[in-house]
Amino acid sequence: MSRTSHITRTTGETGVDVQVGLDGSERTVEVATGVGFFDHMLHQLGKHGGFDLRINVKGDLHIDSHHTMEDTAIALGQAFAEALGDRRGVVRFADASVPLDEVLARSVVDLSGRPYMVHDEPVELAPMIGTDYPTSMTRHILESFAYHARICLHVSVLRAANPGQKPDAHHVVEAQFKSLARALKYATRIEGEDIPSTKGVL
Repeated sequence: MSRTSHITRTTGETGVDVQVGLDGSERTVEVATGVGFFDHMLHQLGKHGGFDLRINVKGDLHIDSHHTMEDTAIALGQAFAEALGDRRGVVRFADASVPLDEVLARSVVDLSGRPYMVHDEPVELAPMIGTDYPTSMTRHILESFAYHARICLHVSVLRAANPGQKPDAHHVVEAQFKSLARALKYATRIEGEDIPSTKGVL
């Protein structure tokens, strides 16, 4: 069965087109949201998760980048949920820890069908990465994705800086996306034929 999805989301603020292939058959990652650092993070998700991703977004960037990133995360979550189908045979639970130089981040995923999000990162991050990525958006992006993908997601920054140094916001955020990618890669793998729940449904 092909685990793919194509989601479009159109509002008065954005037009979002997302295509996802969970099994990475084409090994394609094409992302264009108009927000440079966010594009970089979505590339990490596709590359390190082994997913096919095609994401094209036209947003109201003349206002700011918030709506563009929020609606992209919503559509991406919906695409993952649709591609997972009834979640039959998936591993379901997975965790991954990823270092990026001085930073260590960990993501834990449960494809439970029940949205939940726990996020822990340093509060002293620089407010912006580049000109259009507020670091406060990372939690909102992950939360929006988790809710619409219907997964339980815990993301924690275990180490943010060497002693006496300030955290590098770029490294802190990128390590989170990479760890999420790896956790999703393992959790979405097929290992059997049954629904991995005593309830019989996810």
